[in-house]
Amino acid sequence: MEMLLFVGLQAAGKSTFFKEKWYETHMRLNMDMLRTRRREAILLDALLQAKQPFVVDNTNPTAEDRKAYIDKAQAHRFRIVGYYFVPDYLESINRNEGRSGKAKIPEIGIRSVMKKLQQPTWDEGFDDIYDVTSKNGVFTVEARAGKPQLPGPAPY
Repeated sequence: MEMLLFVGLQAAGKSTFFKEKWYETHMRLNMDMLRTRRREAILLDALLQAKQPFVVDNTNPTAEDRKAYIDKAQAHRFRIVGYYFVPDYLESINRNEGRSGKAKIPEIGIRSVMKKLQQPTWDEGFDDIYDVTSKNGVFTVEARAGKPQLPGPAPY
């Protein structure tokens, strides 16, 4: 049982990353498709009760935005993995220009998320955190160092 929680600007490549890595194994929970928090809550509860691996594919810019997902996943004993899409404002703007219709976001929306974007931290309850960068359509993933160790005897 695993919840992957994406954190990053709009047009950072989060949905593309999901499709490349977990389309066949994890359900995708995102506001672009569901449109309302009520629908999202219904699907989230179903995923947790079914013990279905899933990805939260939203911007999730602040610790407060992530807290409800993490709390629920912890209550259902899910492994919680954060993927932080290191912001590249110009790259996101360029990707966004390639979108059309409702998928294209006003630049002010990207700018407002950039202003409040907080890196995920171990204190939030993540079991693992990865930093993701993207250049020319290629994703690079690096494990975040510094995971705190649980108190106890030192390993031999």
